[in-house]
Amino acid sequence: MRMLASLLPALILAAGVAGVASSATDDVRTAASPSLPGGVGAAARARQWQLRALRLPGAWRESRGAGVLVAVLDTGVNGRHPDLRGVVAQGPDLTGAPKRLWGHHGTAMAGLIAGRGHGEGRTEGVVGVAPAARVLSIRVTLENTDPLRAERRTGRRDALAAGIRYAVDHGADVISMSLGGGSGAWEGSAAEEEAVQYAIARGVVLVASAGNDGDTTNRKNFPAAYPGVIAVGAVDRRLRVAPFSNRQDYLSVVAPGTDIVTADGAEGYVAGDGTSSAAAMVAGVAALVRSAHPGLSPYHVRMAIERGARRRPTSGHSRAYGHGVADAPLALREARRLAHGTLSPAARPGPYFGRGPAAPPASRAPVVAGMVVLAAAMSARVVTTRRRRRRDSP
Repeated sequence: MRMLASLLPALILAAGVAGVASSATDDVRTAASPSLPGGVGAAARARQWQLRALRLPGAWRESRGAGVLVAVLDTGVNGRHPDLRGVVAQGPDLTGAPKRLWGHHGTAMAGLIAGRGHGEGRTEGVVGVAPAARVLSIRVTLENTDPLRAERRTGRRDALAAGIRYAVDHGADVISMSLGGGSGAWEGSAAEEEAVQYAIARGVVLVASAGNDGDTTNRKNFPAAYPGVIAVGAVDRRLRVAPFSNRQDYLSVVAPGTDIVTADGAEGYVAGDGTSSAAAMVAGVAALVRSAHPGLSPYHVRMAIERGARRRPTSGHSRAYGHGVADAPLALREARRLAHGTLSPAARPGPYFGRGPAAPPASRAPVVAGMVVLAAAMSARVVTTRRRRRRDSP
C-alpha cells in the first residue's frame, strides 16, 4: 500500500514499511496492536470508509460470503490477528524463503476480504467485505522489506502459477492476487497464464490489482492482464480514480484504494493507498456473489460485478474507470438476474475474458460474424459464377 501523507494520530503510533506481493509495490504505515488501550479497534472500524462506498450493509442482508473459500496469494496471512481468528487455513509457502519477514501485506488483504472484527458484538477492528467467508493463505512472494527480495537469491519463479493451481485443487472458490509482475516480471509467463486458464475451467474466480504506476510508466500488470482475471483499479473517497491507479484496456472495475485501514501481520493495523486494497475488496464482492449464487461461472460472476458497477463511463468502459465503481448490492442484483435467466442476452462483460466453461466472450463475436459473411460471399460467387476480387481485412 502506498505511503500516506497523514494518518489519524489516535490510530497510528509508529511508521514503517510493510510489503506488497510481487513487483507492484504498495507502502503502508504500522498502527497499534488491538490489545493496547485507547480504543484502537474502534478507531480502525470508524476509518473503514469503504463499507459505505461499496454499500455493504445492504448487501449483507442477502449474502455475507458463507461457504466460500477465498485463496489469498500473497506474503502469508497471520491467522492469529484478532480480526481473523478462526478464519484462516494455512496453505503452503511456495517462496522457498525463511519467514523472517512475512504476513504483513497478506494479512492486510485478508482483513479486507474476510475480517470479522473482535470485541463485544464484533464492533471493533476491521470487518471485511465477506465476513462469513474463509481464507486460504498461500505464500507466493516476499515482503517488500525483505532483503532477500531485492537480492533475488531465493524463491520459486513459478510460485504464483503453483499457488493458483494449489488453490484450485484445494477448494478455493475465489483467488485474490493483490500483486503484480509475477514470475514473468512485466511480460507475464506461459506457466501463469496456463494456471489462470486451469482455474477458470474449474469454475474459480480470479481477481488481481491493476497496478500502482498509472501516474508514471503505466505498465501492463500481471496477473491482472491475463485473460479471465478481474482487474481492479483504485478510487478515492470521492470515487475519483486515484492518480497511481493503472489505466489499461483490460481494467474491469474500480474500488476504494486510498486511506484504507486494515489488519496488519503484527496483530495491529495499517493504513495506506494502492490497487491491492481495491482488488481484495472486489474479491470479497465476488465471494458475496458466489455465496448467494454458487452455480454461476467465473464469466458470469465477472458479468454481475461489471453490470452492477455504478458511476459508469458514458461509453460503458474506460481505461481509467473500467465499467465503473464496484457496488455490492447491485452486483448481487445482477447475479440474481443471471441465475434466474432474466438478464438480456445482449448484456456482456468486457471483452478481455479467458477460455473456460463460460459463454463465448463478446470479443469473438466480430470474428464469428466475419466468418459467416465470408462464407456467404464465397457461396454467392460460386453460384453466380461472377468473379470478384475480395478486399483484404484490415
